[in-house]
Amino acid sequence: MTGNAPTSTGTLNGKRILVVFNPKSGSGDSELPEFIRLLKEAGADVTERELQPDTPMADYVTDIEQFTYLVGAGGDGTVSSLAYASRYKNVPMLAFPAGTANLIAQNLDLPQDAKSLAEIMIEGHALRVDMGEITVKDEKSGFCMLAGAGADASMIRDSEELKERFGVMAYVMSAMKQLNPKKTVFHLKIDGEVRDFEGIGVMVANFGMANYRLPITSDISPSDGRFTVILLKAGNIMRLIPNLIDSVRVKLNLGDPIFSGNLETIEARHIEIDADDPFPLQYDGELHVETTPFTAQILPGAIRFLTAAKRDDIET
Repeated sequence: MTGNAPTSTGTLNGKRILVVFNPKSGSGDSELPEFIRLLKEAGADVTERELQPDTPMADYVTDIEQFTYLVGAGGDGTVSSLAYASRYKNVPMLAFPAGTANLIAQNLDLPQDAKSLAEIMIEGHALRVDMGEITVKDEKSGFCMLAGAGADASMIRDSEELKERFGVMAYVMSAMKQLNPKKTVFHLKIDGEVRDFEGIGVMVANFGMANYRLPITSDISPSDGRFTVILLKAGNIMRLIPNLIDSVRVKLNLGDPIFSGNLETIEARHIEIDADDPFPLQYDGELHVETTPFTAQILPGAIRFLTAAKRDDIET
């Protein structure tokens, strides 16, 4: 970092910015202090709020409509929880990448450095996207990226103890451990239609890109008012790599898919998921003690994210 002010011709004079940050996210090398310094140098009035244990996220944004912009600094769980607490308030939000994988920031094609992120704040370009609302045992939460039960949640669980040492590679290492995941019969109700299938997991996707912006599967849009429900039929997660290759081929216009059978995708606005065997549940990379059953519904246009990306850039 050079420490220079943002190069954009605009300023943040008169703009009030609320920064809500998780001090425990990532590996401690966040550029958040430099980012906040640049915002103030550009004329912004910055309010900082540090997340505290056992304080509901909604408590940090009770006055959100008094601010011009919102910044959520942390991992994907922090960002999605804050976005859900601020849904439909029409205050553009920056998903500041301060966690381990930062998949929401990657899906929004955000830069990593403080200077470029400050320039995005100055430009003020935002895209309105959908969110998901998940209900488990009558408790509601929000997610931006995806929710899942089965092998992907098991992968998140196994990566927790590796994240501090290996960072994003922890997810790759834990995926390789899922060579013989448990299969079960899943019971789905998709927009009221009953469907059963045998497999290793179900993912309910809003955004569609994994690490390094690789598409999970094709035709996922976070702004079409629908989920893409992914039925994982493969014997293990590593067998899904051919589907990843297919998605890249489609994204780059290299031809039609050449692999099939490992997964199936279905569009839905509301889905209920249960299984013969209880499975761990994750949403936006956070593992939860709850297991199936759960329900998820789409919240169309619930949040505006600040980004320099265009709408096509965030679709697979």
